[in-house]
Amino acid sequence: MSINLALVLTILTAVTGVVVLFNRLYYMKKVPPGGAGNVVIDTVIEYSRSFFPVLLFVLVVRSFVFEPFRIPSGSMMPTLVNGDYIFVKKYSYGLRWPVIEKKFLETGDPERGDVVVFRLPSDPSVNYIKRVVGLPGDVIVYDGARLTINGELMPLSGYPDIETDVKGFFYEERLDEREHAIRHSVDILGKTGSNPRLQIFEVPDGNYFMMGDNRDNSQDSRYIGTIPETHLVGEAVRIWMHMEGLEWPDWGRIGTKIQ
Repeated sequence: MSINLALVLTILTAVTGVVVLFNRLYYMKKVPPGGAGNVVIDTVIEYSRSFFPVLLFVLVVRSFVFEPFRIPSGSMMPTLVNGDYIFVKKYSYGLRWPVIEKKFLETGDPERGDVVVFRLPSDPSVNYIKRVVGLPGDVIVYDGARLTINGELMPLSGYPDIETDVKGFFYEERLDEREHAIRHSVDILGKTGSNPRLQIFEVPDGNYFMMGDNRDNSQDSRYIGTIPETHLVGEAVRIWMHMEGLEWPDWGRIGTKIQ
């Protein structure tokens, strides 16, 4: 069972805030300084006064500025790998109220090539992370593992400098003016091995087509469909930690900007 941290944090902030307000507007006037009050109420007020500012700060930062996430799989390899901890910029695509996720301020739209965290349409309690490939109105063709957008074949070149324990073929793909690395299990430029069948997708208005950088091992819009704008959480911008299990952190990945 997943825990809705936003809901828990919002409730705790609201409860402690009400207690602080109750103390300021009523209780502290009823019990003069140095006077004897109710022990239970005094204890609750003292804890609320201590925790409310902290909870409010965390709620504001997590809801409107940055939220931490952990990468649980290799679907975005080699850009992101299992064990990466990332910061997601929450204000990239508009500010939303916590819990209800209703947008109240427009700040921008996703651009092709952005790495985005979004809520899975079939189960909004689950967060996915993929790369924006298709914008509203685009026609996406995936043929022989090559990507064509609105009739233009996306440039692809070899990428021999990737260091990873996972075998595969790595390439540098350019979406508009943005370059990033992708992985395939077969050599799609050398045409060795089997290639995926032809797939054609049209992106509806208000939706985005997402793909993982690990193209042969990603549950993305090819399978789950396009992602509505209402389900976007934010843009992944930087790795702040990498650690798997009880192993030492990989210091080389810390601070890496997500391209």
